[in-house]
Amino acid sequence: MQVRKDLSLGEAAKAIGVSADTLRRWDRAGKLRTHRDERNRRRVPESEVRRLTARPRRHRTGTASSARNRFAGTIRSVEVDGVMALVEMQAGPFLLTAAITRDSVEELGLAAGVEATATVKATSVMIERSPR
Repeated sequence: MQVRKDLSLGEAAKAIGVSADTLRRWDRAGKLRTHRDERNRRRVPESEVRRLTARPRRHRTGTASSARNRFAGTIRSVEVDGVMALVEMQAGPFLLTAAITRDSVEELGLAAGVEATATVKATSVMIERSPR
């Protein structure tokens, strides 16, 4: 028979990487399953810690870049104003807009109808021209 191991709220918070206050809020909201011990302290089952720390297997980039979000598509428009440009791109059902430098637009030869790939990393969008 497997012995069930419970953690204190502090131990569970440390294992999950959040504060004990966050776990209390999650418990009240029903996002965390806990129970009370004989001294009325919250105890967190080890299975809940595993559930909350489980990470999905990430897909590989397929390139030498660390960016995982790449959208191949076609440039719809390029609006250049001073040193900056807004590039609008249709990538399947997605319409992306990137603010990039005028130099990048010129270097990459970006214009309406050109095939390119938008690479999304954090809050930045970079565009690289697709091979011809």
